[in-house]
Amino acid sequence: MNSCKFTAHDIASAAMGVALIAVCSWLSVPMTVPFTMQTFAVCLVTAVLGLRLGFWTVVCYLLLGAAGAPVFAGFSGGFAALLGPTGGYLIGFLFTALAVGLAVSRLGRKLPVLVLSMALGILLCYTFGTAWFIYVYSRSSGPIGLGTALAWCVLPYLIPDAIKIALAAFLTGRLAPILRKD
Repeated sequence: MNSCKFTAHDIASAAMGVALIAVCSWLSVPMTVPFTMQTFAVCLVTAVLGLRLGFWTVVCYLLLGAAGAPVFAGFSGGFAALLGPTGGYLIGFLFTALAVGLAVSRLGRKLPVLVLSMALGILLCYTFGTAWFIYVYSRSSGPIGLGTALAWCVLPYLIPDAIKIALAAFLTGRLAPILRKD
């Protein structure tokens, strides 16, 4: 059997993953960069589904949003959302999925592996998202320093994201044996 093909089980799992990420994006606390449960869902979905299927689930989520489906925070969608100030965080989900997926595929789903890979993934998302935020914000509203951007876009989210990582890692240990065939 060709390993590049997705089974019906894979497609159904990916669809549930896309739906979970979308629902978690709607659970939002408005701030400069909305505090949502998206990072929780991206970490959980990728850890449960693994590198290949988890990554493609995140890609499908982003494509669905880019096509205009209201799956992003604040029930927004469209390609403009990816180009706006918070679009870098959405693209950063790809890096989160890669970090978590690679770790799970190579090291398994042990709790320390999950926590460290999810933390690295969110750090990568912060890095890409904050760099994009600085670029877009500076072009539209004037220069912004790295310290200001970090104060607006990263520092308020460190504790909530740590809680989301702990929850995603815990749930992965419970859900992966049920939902995965491997």
